[in-house]
Amino acid sequence: MRRLVTVAFAVYVAWAAASPYAQSRRPIRDTDLLDFVWTADPQIAPDGSAVAFVRVVVERERDTYASSIWVVPAAGGPPRAMTTGRRDTTPRWSPDGRRLAFLRIVEGETRPSPAQVYALSLEGGEPTALTSLPEGVTTFAWAPDGHQLVVGSNVRGAVTPMPEPGRPRPSDARIVTRATFRADGTGFVDAGRRSRVFLVTLGDEPGKHGVSRPVGRGRLGDQDPVWSPDGSRVFFTAQTSSEPDYAPPRVVLMEADVSTGAVKEVAAIDGAISRPSPSPDGTHVAFIASLNGRPVRSYSQPDLFVVHRATGTVTNLTERYDYDIDGGLTGDQRAPRGSSSTRPIWTADGQAIVTVAAVEGRANLVRIDAATGAVSALTEGDHEVQGFTATRDGQAALLASSPTRLCDLQLGRLDRPGSFQLLAATNGDVMAALDLSEPETFWTRSFDGTRIQGWILKPSGFDPSKTYPLVLQIHGGPHAAYGATFTHEFLWMAAKGYVVVYTNPRGSTTYGQRFGNSIQHRYPGDDYRDLMAALDEVVGRGYVDPTRLGVTGGSGGGVLTNWALTRTTRFTAAVSQRSIADWEAWWYSADFTLFTPSWFKGPPWQQQKDFVRRSPIAHVDRITTPLMLVEGDADYRTPPAAGGDAMFRALKYRKVPVVMVRFPDEGHELSRSGAPWRRVDRLRHIVGWFDKWLKGEKRPEYDGH
Repeated sequence: MRRLVTVAFAVYVAWAAASPYAQSRRPIRDTDLLDFVWTADPQIAPDGSAVAFVRVVVERERDTYASSIWVVPAAGGPPRAMTTGRRDTTPRWSPDGRRLAFLRIVEGETRPSPAQVYALSLEGGEPTALTSLPEGVTTFAWAPDGHQLVVGSNVRGAVTPMPEPGRPRPSDARIVTRATFRADGTGFVDAGRRSRVFLVTLGDEPGKHGVSRPVGRGRLGDQDPVWSPDGSRVFFTAQTSSEPDYAPPRVVLMEADVSTGAVKEVAAIDGAISRPSPSPDGTHVAFIASLNGRPVRSYSQPDLFVVHRATGTVTNLTERYDYDIDGGLTGDQRAPRGSSSTRPIWTADGQAIVTVAAVEGRANLVRIDAATGAVSALTEGDHEVQGFTATRDGQAALLASSPTRLCDLQLGRLDRPGSFQLLAATNGDVMAALDLSEPETFWTRSFDGTRIQGWILKPSGFDPSKTYPLVLQIHGGPHAAYGATFTHEFLWMAAKGYVVVYTNPRGSTTYGQRFGNSIQHRYPGDDYRDLMAALDEVVGRGYVDPTRLGVTGGSGGGVLTNWALTRTTRFTAAVSQRSIADWEAWWYSADFTLFTPSWFKGPPWQQQKDFVRRSPIAHVDRITTPLMLVEGDADYRTPPAAGGDAMFRALKYRKVPVVMVRFPDEGHELSRSGAPWRRVDRLRHIVGWFDKWLKGEKRPEYDGH
C-alpha cells in the first residue's frame, strides 16, 4: 500500500509542477475563502481500500455551506461523491464495508428536520433511513455484527406545561432554571432536554426503521457511546451533577450490558472523561480527560488515561508528558461543518494507543505505550493533524493542514513512523495557483526570561531593504495556541502588504501545564508583556516601520487588544473583535460560568477591586489609539454589551476615533463558521481600518458624520 500511496503523491507533485497555475502564481485574495473545499472526519474502510470523508463547500447564492459524503480510493485516483444531500455528515462504514452510514438533515419548507442515520449500499442505490428518533440523532456507531446501532439523541424530559384555561395557544414563555440558559451558536437552551443513548436494532428489510430502546439511566445526561469489540457492551460517559454550572467538571465512564441492560460505573476521576476507546480484548478502556486539580486551575492539560475494567484501576499514561494530548491549534480554516472528535485508537496487539499530541505550535500523531506511557512520534513536521482513523490491522488515514496547505488527506500505518503520504489534496487547484510563503518561526525572551514562540509572515515580494507596516495578531482562548496550520486571514494580510506577527504568550496551550496555567488570576497581565517582547523582537529586525503598527485579536485576543491600548500608545490603529471590556458585566451575561474560581478568586461582589483592575473599560481614559470594534449581534460567548458596546460608547464620549461593525445573526464563531460572505466582509473591514490608519488610504465610510 505504501508504494501505491508514494506513487500517488509523486503523481500529485508532478501535476502541481506542470499545472498552468504553477506557472503564474498570484497573491491570495479575500474571496478565495469562497472557493476553498474543506475536508472533515476521515474514515478508512475496514479493509483499508478507501477513505470516506465529509466535503464542505460554499454555496454562494445561498451564502451558506453544503456538506456531502465523498470517498477516495486508497490506491489513488479522484475522489467521488457518494451523497447528494446538502447537510450530510458523519460517515461511518459498516463492519463488512458494504454500506456507508451517515447523518442527514433534510431541509423542509419551514425548518430542517432532525438529523437521522441514513445508509447507502456501495453497490448502488439511494440512501435509506435507519433511524426515526423524534428528536434526531447527534452521534452513532455500528455494532460489530452490523445488526444494531448505538446512537445519541437529545431528548425531552417529562416536562408538563402549566394549564392555560381560556388561552387559544400554548404559552411561549421560557422557564429558566439553569445558570447556563443559552449557548453561543444555538441560542436559548431547552432545559427539558438531556442527552441519552439508545440501541437501535435494524430491520431485515431495506428502509425498515429500527426499534430503539434507551441505554443507561439518562437522568443527568449520557453521551459519547462506543461498542466493546465483541458487541456485548456499550461504553458511554455520564454527567454526575444536575447543577454543574459553578463546580469543576466531573463526568464518569459507564458501561451497559446489551443483553441485560445492567449499567455500572467503570471509571471516575476528578475531571471530565471523554472519548472512551476499549482495547481489542475488551479488558481496558482508554479515554481523554483533564484533571481539575486542587486548587482549581485556570488551565488543566489533557492527558491519556486507561482503566482496567476488572479492577477499576485508572492510570494516567501521560502524567509525565507535559504537552497536550488530543490538542489542536487555532486557525480560521477548519471545516465550518462536519468536524468530529477522534477517539484514541489502540494498536492491533493492544500494546499501544495512538492519538494526537500538540507540542509547541504543532499537532502530530503519537504512539503511547499502554504499559509504560512512553511516547514516540508517528508523524512529524509543521502541520496540524485534525483527525484520523485506522483499520484493525493498523492502516490509517489522517487529515492535516499546514500554513500553506489546507485539508490534505494522508495514508499510512500506525506501526510505521513516517509512513504517511499524501492521498488527496482537496484544494490542489487553489493552492497551486497561490503564491504563499511559509511563516518564519522565532523565539524570544520575555521580561522575566520566559521563552515565547512566534511566527512572522512577510508580504509578497518582500524586500528587506524596505520598511513595512505590521499587524500583531493575538489569539483567543486564552488557553489556545497559534501554530502550523492554515489561516486565511494572516495570509491575506501579508498579501496586502503587512508584516503579520502571531505569537503564543503565556497562558497558551502546547507548552505544558505550568505555562498554560501561569495567567490564572492575572489575566490580562504578563501575557501582554510577552506580546510586547515579541513585537520588540520583530521591530528590531529593521524591516518594520515602528510608526505603523497595528494590533488585532478576537475573544481573548480582543481582551488583550483592549488591554494593550490602555498600556501603550505605540500602536497606530487597533481592531478588537468579539471582546470583553467589563469583566463584571461579562460574568453576569456570558453563556458559560466556569471562570470562577478558574479566572477570578470569587464572584464580582466579593472581588470587586480585582474585576475593576483587570477590566479595560476601567482604564479607557488612557486610550488614544483609533479603534474598530467587530461584533456579532447573536454572540452569547462575549455579549457585545460587555465588550464592544462599552468600548464604543466610552471612546465616542472621549472623542477618540472609533467605529463599530455589527454583523446581524452572527455569533462568536463568525470568523470560522459564519455566513461565507460575512466572513469575507469581516476581513475587508479589518484590513480597511488598517489601510486607513497604517497606509493613509481614504476610507470615508469610517469617518464620523
